Amino acid sequence: MNAAVGGFQDLKVRILSAIVMAVIGIGAIWVGGPVFLGLMVVASGLMIGELMRMLHPELQPTLLAMLGVVAGASVLWVAFEVSYFSFSGLLLAPLIGAAMVPKGKRLFFGYSVAIILAVLALIVVRLQSGLPATLWVILVVIASDVGGYFFGRILGGPKILPRISPKKTWSGTLGGWALAGAVAGVFVWLGYGDVRVIWLSVLLSVAAQAGDMVESAIKRHAGVKDASNLI
Repeated sequence: MNAAVGGFQDLKVRILSAIVMAVIGIGAIWVGGPVFLGLMVVASGLMIGELMRMLHPELQPTLLAMLGVVAGASVLWVAFEVSYFSFSGLLLAPLIGAAMVPKGKRLFFGYSVAIILAVLALIVVRLQSGLPATLWVILVVIASDVGGYFFGRILGGPKILPRISPKKTWSGTLGGWALAGAVAGVFVWLGYGDVRVIWLSVLLSVAAQAGDMVESAIKRHAGVKDASNLI
């Protein structure tokens, strides 16, 4: 999420893609209900499909689409029926995908399970805690990404794990934490929670950056530069 010094050549693309995702994502979160649930189902299928595409680029598009449908359907199933049986269905796409990839089977299984659980967690937050809490999660993650990008580009400095992600710096990481905390401060100022929200936001930023680092490791393992060209 954070990047080393080297200009802002990709800034225009990042801004345009951010606008697209903000309109779709925040709009669906705001409306809630079937619209939000539908977006989460589609997103889970797309993310599982992109993960498979990275690790098995030769896979037929039809099989890729079918895997995404299985992932999305399993999320939808749990959303309507919380049971041991439905939760076991969440393992279908990870198990099927792990059986298909030529290498990195455990990598696919572990990361695909994490994707599905993250989507479910966001659904639970929206249903149980409402709009403000969901917006807090999304905006903190965005702030972590934005802070990492700009602080990393402007300040540069030592890299975190150059073998995994050569562009990620400590300045970007700390900048992401700072901006995430600042966003949390706005929520506290508006009356949503207390100072603990700020600390929780920093922890959420750490988790988001850790997930980004894992994604970088997967891309390096797969020998690809970008996880997706969808947006």
